[in-house]
Amino acid sequence: MKKRLLSLTLAAAMVFSMAGCRGAEPTATTAAPAGTEATTAADAADTKAEEDSAETEAAAPAENFKIGIITGTASQGDEEITQANKMKEKYGDMIVTSTYPDNFTTETETVISNTVAMASDPDVKAIIWCQAIPGTAAAIDKVRETRPDMIFIVGTPGEDPGVINPKADIVLQVDEPGCGIVIPPQAKAQGAKTMIHYSFPRHMSYALIVARHENLKKYCAENGIELVDVTAPDPTGDSGITGAQQFILEDVPRQIEKYGKDTVFFTTNCGMQEPLIRSVFENGAIYSLQCCPSPFHAFPAALNIDMAGHEADVDYMMEQLQAKVTEANMGGRVSTWGVPCNMLFISAGVEYAKKVLEGETNGTVLDEELLRSTVQECAEEFTPGAQMTLDYYVDDDGNAKENHFLVMSDFVTFE
Repeated sequence: MKKRLLSLTLAAAMVFSMAGCRGAEPTATTAAPAGTEATTAADAADTKAEEDSAETEAAAPAENFKIGIITGTASQGDEEITQANKMKEKYGDMIVTSTYPDNFTTETETVISNTVAMASDPDVKAIIWCQAIPGTAAAIDKVRETRPDMIFIVGTPGEDPGVINPKADIVLQVDEPGCGIVIPPQAKAQGAKTMIHYSFPRHMSYALIVARHENLKKYCAENGIELVDVTAPDPTGDSGITGAQQFILEDVPRQIEKYGKDTVFFTTNCGMQEPLIRSVFENGAIYSLQCCPSPFHAFPAALNIDMAGHEADVDYMMEQLQAKVTEANMGGRVSTWGVPCNMLFISAGVEYAKKVLEGETNGTVLDEELLRSTVQECAEEFTPGAQMTLDYYVDDDGNAKENHFLVMSDFVTFE
């Protein structure tokens, strides 16, 4: 497995390579002046000491480091920013946070400048980014012009794997193609006969969203479910998030009138989840899973669940969701994952980066065994007993990308 060495390790390698170049110079044909041999020997000893020092420094943990977290604002979905604040509460000044603009597709320069500003602090050694919206790869490139040592761990990328994989050290993402396989049988078990799939052209240009959609088509057909595609407004477009949400509120009743209540609804966009859940509950339809699965994703706002004092409390949230399902007489028609995926990516990203910077990976950024165990540990902090699976992303040519992990968990259905 290819592993990017930390910059100090690279520095050690440069010392070795420069020493090798000097050793390859032609031998002098004239006699050396007296004392040259002793001086050369002393220089060699000094060089060896420098090399040994560099090797020792490469394996040494970083001191006084900080870890940056970049998330969206609360209007895009409050899970990521909530978890960033939780990590700040846990580790204090070791954590610095920033947000990207809501209209990130038209404000790429702001995305980049915010990232560069965070990286301008020399104590910031790693940046955790979730969601890794379009512009993330460009921001990483810009930072590495001056900070080639910066570690980037990104979650839920909005750029194609071929764009983000070569830039980030580690990519964590919901197994979107896998969700396209497991959602249809889950929806069938919930009584679905039709699936409404809301998206828009920008999202349907992303490779993994397209792969999920292709699987939805295949497995809906196998499970006797009619898949209906509906184009919604892009929340980053002229009508903004408000316009996209209003469209969902108006369209869900239309679709239920046409196809009946045994219709499961899915959207590829986080900002649309709240009105979608609210309308599904109001009209007695079916809801299997969010685009970014989590018991916290849009449910509290959609169902008026008071989270004060219970932020990131999965047990409390699951109890409240069950109560809302019972109240709406929707037993068996609502489900999600017990682990909040984007919150998990931030938590695991911070904890793993901390281990790297404290020297637990012997100078390498990607230690797969340690990463997997860290993700599992963090998942169980949210939901004891949760079991996570991590598979490599495999490109169209069958090549596994060993820094890009697709994450999956189990459904929790509220009876």
